[in-house]
Amino acid sequence: MLQLRPLVALASLLSIVTFTSAQQQPPAPSQPPTTTPTPTPAQQQPPAADEPGWAKGRPKTETAMRMAPVPAFPIPTAPDQLPTKKFKLPPGFKVETWASGVLDARGLRQGAKGNVFVSTLFVANKVYAIPEQGKREAKVIIDKMEKATGIEFHKGSLYLATHKQILRYDNAENNLGNLGTPKVLYDKLPGGDDHSWKYIRIHNDKLYFAIGAPCNICDPGEYAKIYRMNLDGSGMETVAAGVRNTVGFDFHPKTGQLWFTDNGRDWLSEEIPNDELNVVSGPNQHFGYPFCHQGNIPDPEFGWGKSCNDYARPAALLGPHAGSLGLKFYTGKMFPAKYQGAMFIARHGPWNRTVKYADVSVAIPDGKGGARVEPFMTGFVENNSYLGRPVDFLVLKDGSMLVSDDHAGAIYRISYGGK
Repeated sequence: MLQLRPLVALASLLSIVTFTSAQQQPPAPSQPPTTTPTPTPAQQQPPAADEPGWAKGRPKTETAMRMAPVPAFPIPTAPDQLPTKKFKLPPGFKVETWASGVLDARGLRQGAKGNVFVSTLFVANKVYAIPEQGKREAKVIIDKMEKATGIEFHKGSLYLATHKQILRYDNAENNLGNLGTPKVLYDKLPGGDDHSWKYIRIHNDKLYFAIGAPCNICDPGEYAKIYRMNLDGSGMETVAAGVRNTVGFDFHPKTGQLWFTDNGRDWLSEEIPNDELNVVSGPNQHFGYPFCHQGNIPDPEFGWGKSCNDYARPAALLGPHAGSLGLKFYTGKMFPAKYQGAMFIARHGPWNRTVKYADVSVAIPDGKGGARVEPFMTGFVENNSYLGRPVDFLVLKDGSMLVSDDHAGAIYRISYGGK
């Protein structure tokens, strides 16, 4: 699902298909995905279309035809109008505004010297740096960079992935006034619009990123996969296939397994399919797209002759058209034991669904390849309109956690003071 704002939509609710979180039997955690020859993604061209990719499969009804993605707000919400006081969290937790006026705030990473780096997507085309201490004003350190969304900080360098290339700015925190010319690590990304923006992480000296499907529903070719490469841009290999659009993933702090959110296809109905929470438990796994959705719904066009049993099952379902974005394992010590090793997930909220919802959820692994998902921070929707939309997370050194909100242009801090 595209992470954009909704036009007004009035569609009747359809039947709900439920699905129990699937269990998987993972192999030994140390077993890496198999290295296979991978065609250069830029060599694969999106399928020709007379309509934008997001509209593929849209019903020709009056209500559906009024639905379309729209851009984010062009200005941040004023500090005194932020929804911070309306958020609800479990007992003992507190939320406060950590930074405001951060237009289009998306990805969050922290440097070794405490600077919090913030990426953007459709509106700002910038990367900011915000000091953790003192006056938290967003300083623009990269400007006029289209889809400057994927960021990571590693050994003094700031990595940035756009829809076309992956860059590295060395010695970044010592040169915030002028980062200089970056080193181009990889310049063969396919670009485009639908699901072309990036979310990246570095794990065991490998850089992981995804190339989303160039459409709502289509034969994606070498798109719809998670890839990894060496930090110099060499050694490209496939990690997982059949991944429509992941905009959030992280590695289990003990097993090292990769967990990721995946946005389900649009236009089957308002209530199906669900977004997915998945875990890479072995090599050469295919997670279903475009043939099977949420683990048990064959696609009406591409599912013929296919069986959902042939694809990796979701660890949990995250809700219909939830716009599931950032995923972060909690690695701090401040939160209660229940949250140690749990995943926080940003459900950004739907644009092509009549009833809106958005929240921060927590997913607790069951040790068998599945997870239990429950709401953690609510209050982003009022009178069926978005007050804010969560995107990504950052666990600070004191154990508190930051949450970015691209809708309001703000960053919130969650802390725990209970017993």
